Amino acid sequence: MSSCAAAPPSTDSTDSSTQSLSLTVTGMSCAGCAAGLEKTLRALPGIEDASVNFALSRADLTFHPDTLPASRILSSVTESGYEVPTHTHRLSISGMSCSACAAGVSRALSAVPGVLDTDVNVALDSAEVLAVPDIASDRLIAAVEAAGFGAQLPAVAEDPATPAEASSPWNRLGMQCAIAFVLSAPMVLQMLWMWLGGQAFLAPWVEWLLATPVQFWIGARFYRGALRAIRSKSGNMDVLVATGTTAAYAYSVVMLLSGTAGHFYFESAAVVITLVLLGKWLEARAKHSATAALRDLVALRPQTVNRITEAGEHTVPVGEVVLGDLVRVRPGERIPVDGRIEGGAGEIDESLVTGESMPVLRQPGDTVTGGAMNGNGALDVRVTAVGEDTLLAQVIAIVENAQSGKAPVQRLVDRVSAVFVPVVMGIAVITLVAWLLVGGSFAEALMAAVSVLVIACPCALGLATPTALVAGTGVAARAGILIKDIETLERADQVGRVVFDKTGTLTRGQPDVSRFMPLDGHADTLALTGSLQTLSEHPLGRALVRYAQREGADLVKPKTFTAVAGLGVTGDVGGARVAIGNRALMQDEGIDTAEVDQRVQELEASAGTVACVAVAGEIRALAVFTDPVRPESAAAVTALKGRGCDVSVLSGDASLVTARLADELGLDAWQAEQKPADKANAIAQLRASGAVVAMVGDGINDAPALASSDVGIAMGGGTDAAIASAGVTLLRQDPRLVAAALDIAQATRRKIWQNLFWAFIYNLIGLPLAAFGLLTPALAGAAMALSSVSVVSNALLLKRWRPDMDDTIARQQSS
Repeated sequence: MSSCAAAPPSTDSTDSSTQSLSLTVTGMSCAGCAAGLEKTLRALPGIEDASVNFALSRADLTFHPDTLPASRILSSVTESGYEVPTHTHRLSISGMSCSACAAGVSRALSAVPGVLDTDVNVALDSAEVLAVPDIASDRLIAAVEAAGFGAQLPAVAEDPATPAEASSPWNRLGMQCAIAFVLSAPMVLQMLWMWLGGQAFLAPWVEWLLATPVQFWIGARFYRGALRAIRSKSGNMDVLVATGTTAAYAYSVVMLLSGTAGHFYFESAAVVITLVLLGKWLEARAKHSATAALRDLVALRPQTVNRITEAGEHTVPVGEVVLGDLVRVRPGERIPVDGRIEGGAGEIDESLVTGESMPVLRQPGDTVTGGAMNGNGALDVRVTAVGEDTLLAQVIAIVENAQSGKAPVQRLVDRVSAVFVPVVMGIAVITLVAWLLVGGSFAEALMAAVSVLVIACPCALGLATPTALVAGTGVAARAGILIKDIETLERADQVGRVVFDKTGTLTRGQPDVSRFMPLDGHADTLALTGSLQTLSEHPLGRALVRYAQREGADLVKPKTFTAVAGLGVTGDVGGARVAIGNRALMQDEGIDTAEVDQRVQELEASAGTVACVAVAGEIRALAVFTDPVRPESAAAVTALKGRGCDVSVLSGDASLVTARLADELGLDAWQAEQKPADKANAIAQLRASGAVVAMVGDGINDAPALASSDVGIAMGGGTDAAIASAGVTLLRQDPRLVAAALDIAQATRRKIWQNLFWAFIYNLIGLPLAAFGLLTPALAGAAMALSSVSVVSNALLLKRWRPDMDDTIARQQSS
């Protein structure tokens, strides 16, 4: 979704089938831009009229929403190179029972002038609405309520994804199930007794007394849902249940009032409602369990914090904390914000945030993450991020975004669900007529038609994909794997080539200077080197600063500083031009490297990464860095190869250093001395060859390659640019999680197709059986309830997934 604003949307329309929309359009530089955009918009099918005003930066349109969705208009404007300011609203929806209900909510929201796109998720009972900025949430809530559903803004402190009625087994829905069972039980016992050859022991008027509260009190929710569907000109499960049970109940009442002898069907109506209600209760409980991961993340947010000021320590709401505040975290408390430790030390449990199973020792200078559990030490933490900028808030946002997305196959299911209820109603009518034409009694024909209505279940279709997505992305988040959207998840399942960056990904990313070799008698070379690197964020730069400080060098702030991506840094220190980097940087600076080339190659072959230090156009020193390979890297490569993936490395480091790493880890291929653009081009070439490529990196140098790959995977602790460019973020710096991310993507996609299979097979088998009279309404109701429950329960099996990782490494490190 693009970022957007818009002029107040007009509600004028030429007729009831058209809508008017006014959009603020930015980026137009002349009247020609406006004329070109107007021509583009007028060419869209469904546009009644379009006018683009360059002076006002506005586009006014009249269009047919049935032919042309507002989202397509937005896409056309952005594809033309302009921008439209927008705002995203998130709503909690109540009253939805299946995908047809979600479609009705979507239509109601889309009918609000100024709404550009909607995404309604029945599994999460939520809606995400993209609209022009002037649209207030109240208007959207009113539109949903006018369609017969409930809507409200999600509460921050509450679970945004779970229906309230799922929080306890003895909520209103659970109590209604229990009462329905008590009232239906005598009729069920009589039915079983009669099947065994006994006589009816309940008088018809007793059956009527037992069935009536079930039909009209317990079953009122189905009538309300049916009315909502009819009002929104759609069909859903409630329409089928209400129609079928009402037909059975009404037929029995007519028999009772007319004194007609025969079998009454009060028990069929009551049992169907009871069983379907049981299915909804089990479904709500299962959905509650599926969203547990997101609910656990939300629960990590502390509501108060101990802030330290000159006046002492005070407990204040966490929302009052600002950047730079000092807060105290006592043993056993959750860390309320992201920050840096200034006093104290202790072991921090980050398992629910990053998936790290072992507590991590944090000392002064280390960063801590909000939501982590403090161990046995009191900590004084300087706040570095609050609110939406904290890691926990970003994790929650990513998980919510992934869970609310729609897979391409779900859009097909939505189209099927849209016609499902009318088709079933038609089959029921045909069944009724066919039974009468072949000589069946009206009672037999009616029960067959009722069974058809009751067994059809659009709920299972609507829940098949979203419940699997919720469970899969949730369990991945618990393992420290954040999947940004459903498209990334689908592509991850198809990855056949994994390309790693080297520094900070396959290596620890914490290099140290093993040797600093001055090539002349200048005593100030180390001080100049360390001074220039004080402004660097690169791991090699920070290593040089640490080394210079250990050696007692007097460091000063450089006058200028420039980072040359993939090469090194340059700048002015004390009036001297200093350049630090590889030989390619020296060549760009016009510095002759002939005298040091052989020495550099020898050091790279035996010692590690080498950087040249030049002052005033002359190479004065060589710095040798060592960056140990992560102990998990070999296991990560083995796991990926076990999946059938080719594994390679792209590095900005020297060829000899990269070749030694590739040989140590058994990589299939390697490329060295790669600039950021080179890495992106290498990824593009791999994709052009037909491979589905995942790129794994952690630095700003990797951002172009991450963005150009099919699946970008950013390692935890990486730069913001790398994480923003990636579709998958690993919250721990453990390359074994790469294979785990591909595994959970495959497991989730497999679960989606399993769910769709079961959803379709229930209907494909059940509808013919019901039409031929081989199922009673009671059995049909049980099958219907079972279909939804089985689909959600199958998705819940994903909660058992755990990353397949060798814990030997973790045990060795902890010991």
